[in-house]
Amino acid sequence: MTNITEKQYREAEAKIEELLPLVKEDTPISNPNYIDLKRVSDIVEAYENEHYPIGSPTLREVIELRMFEMKLKQKDLAELLETSASRISEYLNGKRDITIEIARALHKKLNIDSDIILQG
Repeated sequence: MTNITEKQYREAEAKIEELLPLVKEDTPISNPNYIDLKRVSDIVEAYENEHYPIGSPTLREVIELRMFEMKLKQKDLAELLETSASRISEYLNGKRDITIEIARALHKKLNIDSDIILQG
């Protein structure tokens, strides 16, 4: 838990806006503006992590994203994972737990991180 107030957060956001035009990609890390930008960015990050946390995506969300990215329909995904379209529907709707074989296929063929697969 941070002790950063909303007022400090707002001030840090304003300071970032001031500093961004002054700090470029080639600005040395020893530059005072760079150091100040890093400091206020850390304040903003800590406050946002505490007050606006972003959770990890669910397996379903990641599968659906990959399907969208790869332009796959459930039928296409079923063929890719060597299972039936109805089984894919059951997995996506939470009516069936994935098998170890499907978990491996999701990891290898859709490049889904194993941590996401194992979270459910």
